[in-house]
Amino acid sequence: MDSLFGPDVRLVYKTFATLYFVFVFDGSENELAVLDLMQVFVGTLDKCFHNVCELDIVFNFNKVHTILDEIILGGQVLETNSSEVVRAVDEISKMERTANSIMLPSISSWSSR
Repeated sequence: MDSLFGPDVRLVYKTFATLYFVFVFDGSENELAVLDLMQVFVGTLDKCFHNVCELDIVFNFNKVHTILDEIILGGQVLETNSSEVVRAVDEISKMERTANSIMLPSISSWSSR
């Protein structure tokens, strides 16, 4: 693993149903803390997608990245309460839908000129 990621890098993986999750991190992190973080991430995915599967991750990768960004930002864990993460992701989704509904009529009226 040193040749791929460099020295002092660790890898932790865990299987949840048919999904494999792999986290790669440096030696300053605790493996048990990363496993706990992995559990929070998968639990949040389950809440957002109602029993997450491979297709949810493949076709909603932007939402998965948003969820991960709500949990971790800049290498720091921000939130471990999955209910709070789900609430924040729902708010972001509402704002995106609102922005899209505002932009689509503007674009279609501009293109009809």
